[in-house]
Amino acid sequence: MRTPIASIAFAIIASTAAAQAPTERYVFVSGGERIGHLHVTRNGSRVDTDFLIDDNGRGPKIRERWRLGTDGLPRELTLSGTSTFGGKVKESFGWRGNRAEWRSLNDRGSAAVTRAGAYIPIDGSPYAVALYLPALIAAPEQTLPAWPGGSLRAERVREVSIGASEGKGTVWALWGLALAPVFVLTGPDGRWAGALSSWYVLVPEAWEKQAKQLNQLAVSLEAELLATLTKRLAHRWERPVQLRNVRVLDPKLGTLSEPTDVVTYGGRITAIARDFKSSDSVVRIDGEGGTLVPGLFDMHGHYGAWEGPLHLAAGATTVRDMGNEDAVLDATLRGVDAGTLMGPRVVRSGFIEGRTPFSAKGSFVADSLPDALERVRWYAARGYAQVKVYNSVTPDWVAPITAEAHRLGMRVAGHVPAFSSSPRVVGDGYDEVTHINQLLLSFLIDTDKEDTRTPFRFTALGLRAAKLSLDDPRFQQLVAEMGKRGVAHDPTIATFQSLLLARSGSVTSVDSAWLGHMPGPLQRSRKVAILDIKPAEDSVYRASSQKLRDVLKLLFDRGIRLVPGTDDVAGVFLHSELEEWQRAGIPPKDVLRAATIGAAEHVGLDAELGTIARGKRADLILVPGDPTQDVSVLRKARLVMKDGTVYFPDEVHTAIGVQPFSSRPPMQETLIP
Repeated sequence: MRTPIASIAFAIIASTAAAQAPTERYVFVSGGERIGHLHVTRNGSRVDTDFLIDDNGRGPKIRERWRLGTDGLPRELTLSGTSTFGGKVKESFGWRGNRAEWRSLNDRGSAAVTRAGAYIPIDGSPYAVALYLPALIAAPEQTLPAWPGGSLRAERVREVSIGASEGKGTVWALWGLALAPVFVLTGPDGRWAGALSSWYVLVPEAWEKQAKQLNQLAVSLEAELLATLTKRLAHRWERPVQLRNVRVLDPKLGTLSEPTDVVTYGGRITAIARDFKSSDSVVRIDGEGGTLVPGLFDMHGHYGAWEGPLHLAAGATTVRDMGNEDAVLDATLRGVDAGTLMGPRVVRSGFIEGRTPFSAKGSFVADSLPDALERVRWYAARGYAQVKVYNSVTPDWVAPITAEAHRLGMRVAGHVPAFSSSPRVVGDGYDEVTHINQLLLSFLIDTDKEDTRTPFRFTALGLRAAKLSLDDPRFQQLVAEMGKRGVAHDPTIATFQSLLLARSGSVTSVDSAWLGHMPGPLQRSRKVAILDIKPAEDSVYRASSQKLRDVLKLLFDRGIRLVPGTDDVAGVFLHSELEEWQRAGIPPKDVLRAATIGAAEHVGLDAELGTIARGKRADLILVPGDPTQDVSVLRKARLVMKDGTVYFPDEVHTAIGVQPFSSRPPMQETLIP
């Protein structure tokens, strides 16, 4: 879950006014629990920060020293520490005269300064952006240039009251930092009064009890802004939509039809016929010989409201959420279901974690087996499709958890808990093993002694997977047992290739096709070494990278159901996952099957989705070229339809600050009285 953690460094904003006390202390809160801190110490023009997050053994640990000019704007920065997964971080910035210069382990550069601007570190603390907030709010059109590229814009969103006695405040949305707006709250005196996120909040220690209220406020604000965007980007017509001159993909056979027309109405596919003629008023869209593909499934997301545009622009009309803040997710999905918020349909997984010092926060953490079983029943009563088990669950709990979930009609997927093994969880009743590292670690480590609740579960993969023999009898027995029991696998292999292959200053193969289209801060954040890989280990990590592909191909050849998921940047990374499957040697037609009808079958939605047929839901993607020859053409989607509502990816991407990958097809509205 690289992106949500990485984006925190940009998304949480701290105080912008000089403090009277020498140290300002803030707490990071997620799921109602403290997971980190930010300490800020001021001494004249010098500002020192100590920033730490510890969430399931992951999180940045950063120290910064800023020097401010007489105008209060930063003139110098030195920064060091480790990033989310333990990679080394070192960065510096200086603004002298009419030039700004920066240097990191990943890049270096400079820019002429014609007006005040903001330098955005790659792995800075939350305080990095905060120091620029007064100048940003006071700037013409509340916009500042950002170094190395792009710009920041502040938008006044709402006047609010927080708590019983704090008084009025102002919520600001900041744009240009990520693929979603970032919220900060200032008080009536202009001082910082809260940093808002639907996932995390940063508050002074004295405000920790206000975290839930701030979370709820952020959810509301995200929905308001997204609703405004949805009104502009969701195209709905009270008449049939005719997609002309398209070749229809049959994902079961991996074949394309001859050019034909496909008609939709009322959210359903109503006709598939060559040269369809109608005397009715219709909306005609010329497919220009492109391919019509069923809506794609992303089977591993942690869905947030502002991921909706990214998913839809990529053609992912259905997403399986693999763990979330349950109340936050439900509030978002009510808006999606009502049509006020653009987004895919979501299949929910109920997250269960055990209570240890390494516990992941953000959803349910069980203190005992009875607690866990009660939560299984809680999820079942609310219609969740499955339960997801996480790292700190006691191994002996897995069998009773799966038995209770199965009794109530739910599936069970998840990580392999620490000190257990993938063969054991399969024997205990898992229906699906999540992540390729979780599947393989049992054959790479001493499961009785080595703890997988820390980044060790990533470094062990990189250092040891290359030596795994696919003929190992223990591994072969696991694959055979998975086949016998019908156990599926969600590999998220592109995410692990990103971990193993990321090097300072370079772009990985799973990022290269899309990264140049993203906002500047996101581009820089992906050109970093995620893990602390020594030069002598480089070739070993690359060999392990190839071994992951070999494992994926073996699982495919042995008939194990594979489901494509991301756990990374929404939308664009689903294409990276499918492209990585193709690199592993899985034929494109089989990749497409897994991402459409195969995934639909796995979650029980194949009667409605997964193929293009009369009567099915109108979830469709128009792409140029032939995806059965190369799945990368999916990146160039020209039109996406979900339940009959049309979205043009170029329009969606432009609205959220992404350079489009394609252009929309010609359209004509024919009105016949």
